Amino acid sequence: MLQNIKKDLNKVADPAKAKILARFFKTGLGEYGEGDIFLGITVPVQREIAKRYLDLIFSDLQKLLNSQYHEHRLTALLILVEKYKKGTEKEKKEIFDLYLKNAKAKRINNWDLVDLSAPTIVGDYLFARDKGVLYNLVKSKNIWIRRIAILATYSFIKQKKFSDILKLSKISISDSEDLIHKATGWMLREMGKRDKKVLEKFLHQFADRMPRTMLRYAIEKFNPTKRQKYLNWKNK
Repeated sequence: MLQNIKKDLNKVADPAKAKILARFFKTGLGEYGEGDIFLGITVPVQREIAKRYLDLIFSDLQKLLNSQYHEHRLTALLILVEKYKKGTEKEKKEIFDLYLKNAKAKRINNWDLVDLSAPTIVGDYLFARDKGVLYNLVKSKNIWIRRIAILATYSFIKQKKFSDILKLSKISISDSEDLIHKATGWMLREMGKRDKKVLEKFLHQFADRMPRTMLRYAIEKFNPTKRQKYLNWKNK
């Protein structure tokens, strides 16, 4: 099955699109996606292919995750997400452990790979469990592991559990990476959609210290007057 999924992905590869994606995901020297290689396949197409290979065994999925090709790794993660949703508690634990192992091995190494997998595999798994692991992840030197910690809270936010995103956001205020600021602001915005008062309370405490990107993402859904109010606080 491993060779079949690779063949299916190769059939829909688009070299012209691969060049565009390489630029979009910043694969140049010194950029955050440095050295990554693309086949040029959209996410919807990868999802369709992934659905045909949900029975792929973990050892084959690991081989896909080891691949130099971005789409091989993403398709493997999309399969793991679907396996997780349908899995037993034992299988969910295996997928969670496999996921973190690959994150630490730098195979989950761009924002799309994180964003399409962490909320389910990490967030859902930790929802009713000890969240301590998130506070270790958010202190990692690896930007993608820190982003995993932030995106995992999306699962909590959807169920109106906000304490962890609030705590992790305080930590992320001092993060040096813009991609972490964007992720944190995004999750704060999602929290605000569900409880605007909680978001405004956080902003009253921290808006003047938040990185500008984080603040802009967090207040994106506010009316223009209120957005400007918080931006003015930041400028003081």
